[in-house]
Amino acid sequence: MFIKAIRLDDAPREGHPFDLPVVRGLRERGGLRLTAPVTLLAGDNGSGKSTLVEAIAVAAGFNPEGGTTAFNLPTRPGESALGAHLTLSRPPGRRPRTGFFLRAESFYNVATAIDQLGVVGSYGGRSLHERSHGESFLDLVAHRFGPAGLYVLDEPEAALSVNGCLALLVHIAELVAAGSQFVVATHSPILLACPDATIVEIGADGTLGEVGYDQAEAVALTRTFLADPQRMLRQLLAG
Repeated sequence: MFIKAIRLDDAPREGHPFDLPVVRGLRERGGLRLTAPVTLLAGDNGSGKSTLVEAIAVAAGFNPEGGTTAFNLPTRPGESALGAHLTLSRPPGRRPRTGFFLRAESFYNVATAIDQLGVVGSYGGRSLHERSHGESFLDLVAHRFGPAGLYVLDEPEAALSVNGCLALLVHIAELVAAGSQFVVATHSPILLACPDATIVEIGADGTLGEVGYDQAEAVALTRTFLADPQRMLRQLLAG
């Protein structure tokens, strides 16, 4: 564990992103403890999980658009404002050997920066742009992620098939066994099944609560749909 807790310090109460329910929830509960090597942030669109995971990445020293702590990509002013108000509690003398922030929406920029820096050898030996979106994600994890690392992932399933999500799940488990820590924002019922992970579900009102796999909304809704797709479709289309 490289991060044991997250605390919100001296943050404004108005203006984006400080007026988001998740920020209010973080303030009201006095922060968030990370109790397992894998913390999965779940919640519906607009719940603020991506905003929170980006802020955690920034507080950990990563560029807001993604990459390692050495990346310095131009970014939209204000995107990382929340990160400047987060304090990460770290065990004394415990520092990650490596790390990466994977943000699905800006991964194109990161892949371009890797080409420009001439470091494709660390990412499978050829440009990530020469592979499909999903292949590039998996190659990144397979070739660049290593033991004793801190990895912050924002909706990695965005580019992955079901098989791809299963492959990522295996990579995460192997890296955790090798001393790594993950903080992941996800909608994926597959990734939410990560062994020995803590699922923190963010409610529409900003509440942050630990839930079991079966209680996670994404899992429950997916199961309901798969149990009888036609019935759910009739209900949805009837409204």
